Amino acid sequence: MDDKVDIESDGPPPHAKQTTEEQDKSDTRNAAMDFEKSTIEGQHFDRQQADPVDEVVNWYEDDDPEKPLNWSNLRKFKTIVVVCYCTFLTPLGSTMFAPAIEEVMRTFNASSPTLSSFVVSVWVLGYFFGPLFLGPLSELYGRYYIFVVCNILYTIFNIATAVSPSIAALVIFRFLAGTAGSCPLSVGAGIFGDIIKPQSRGKVVAIWSLGPILGPILGPIAGGYLGDSLGWRWICWVLSMAAGLSALLVILFQEETYPPTLLERKAKKLRIETGNAGLRSALTTQEHPRQLFARSIVRPLRMLFLSPTVGLMSLYQGITYGFMYLLFTTFPAVYSEQYGFSTQNIGLTYIGSGVGCLISVAIAGVSLDALFKKAKARGEPFKPESRLVPLIPIAFALPVGLFWYGWAADKRAHWIVPILGTAWVGLGINTVLLCTATYLIDAFPLYEASATAASASLRSLFGAVIPLFGNQMYDAMGLGWGNSLLGFLSLAFCVLPWAFWKWGEGVRKHRRFQLKL
Repeated sequence: MDDKVDIESDGPPPHAKQTTEEQDKSDTRNAAMDFEKSTIEGQHFDRQQADPVDEVVNWYEDDDPEKPLNWSNLRKFKTIVVVCYCTFLTPLGSTMFAPAIEEVMRTFNASSPTLSSFVVSVWVLGYFFGPLFLGPLSELYGRYYIFVVCNILYTIFNIATAVSPSIAALVIFRFLAGTAGSCPLSVGAGIFGDIIKPQSRGKVVAIWSLGPILGPILGPIAGGYLGDSLGWRWICWVLSMAAGLSALLVILFQEETYPPTLLERKAKKLRIETGNAGLRSALTTQEHPRQLFARSIVRPLRMLFLSPTVGLMSLYQGITYGFMYLLFTTFPAVYSEQYGFSTQNIGLTYIGSGVGCLISVAIAGVSLDALFKKAKARGEPFKPESRLVPLIPIAFALPVGLFWYGWAADKRAHWIVPILGTAWVGLGINTVLLCTATYLIDAFPLYEASATAASASLRSLFGAVIPLFGNQMYDAMGLGWGNSLLGFLSLAFCVLPWAFWKWGEGVRKHRRFQLKL
């Protein structure tokens, strides 16, 4: 297919025309789909800030088939499947070790409970460092090459964990695997913002959000059986095989989706074909590459610490994610000591959380798209804060589940009772991640990868650190009061979705929080 371009002379780049459908969405959603303008904390600004160039390469028209939002369903479907598979696979490896951790410690003659928890959670610590540079790099060089390199490295580091000669080497390689594996968690949201229109985004993000939750849930189930029958090293080998498949799928089926990168490629091709060195992408910037790189790298941290929207949503994600990993890393000890479960049976105790996650997708995922269509039918603008509406009531599922699970396990109620409690935990956690992630995508068009990278980093830091105190907390307070402490903390955050739904738009538009990104 011939590249379709629009070349304009002697003037700054124009703003893209809006389709009738996008005009109906208006306000912030219009800006999200218009890649010649961005909405950052409610402030509109032109991406092209440099002096006017001679000729500008733009999309041919708003329905240009090469624009990622206008790709065919099959083309989008391939991208969605690959990204969702990668997003499921990397968190899977974070907890596959959990049921076999005692065997791992015996292999290396180690006995520290804190070290055993760290061997599991250090993977998530890699999720803290990775997004800080992978998200911005994807906005600088495009999504595709970042995905390819990270998936290849993810495969290599998993192989290294399988042959680790010491506990120190195992910890290092699991950290590196987690760092490389953080790519789909930090860049995936940006890809969906590139290719999925807002009326369909809720369901797609709901499916994608299952990865960070179902992966850690199904990991112990698979790890329990593999570790019991073949040994812990085979857990690493199986994960390496799955990682190799993900790298192959990315190379074969993944495409570049980031509009600025695609337009720059068009401009570069035309410069070669026409010999006109004055051709530039409509989304280009005349910053020095070093300045652009430095600004891109620090962008997630600036958004995390200077934007209340990103900061508080990330903190909420971090608390819930940390509690999830605390439970997942302590399930083996709780169910073996309280109920005498074997390694295989311990893996099955994670099913309750998985069921809760699936219920979350069915409720929240469908509700998000329904709310958008309802607003459109009324002729009302759909504000990003509306993405938090399903979370307002469901947020209470997390503290309810923590109280339920903690006291049921403490009193040694029938084993099914605490598992039912963890279903409420899964419902609450997945809905928090789903609604807040969709909110950040809508609130930060063009820079959604940096916004979600900031939240992924903070929640991963919590996910790595909080589990380290799980065993000590239960030893000091018991299962009942220990989980009640978590329940009260999560209860305090239940007001956050309602507060942002009511006042979040004003916070985003306040001049104090306008960020030059």
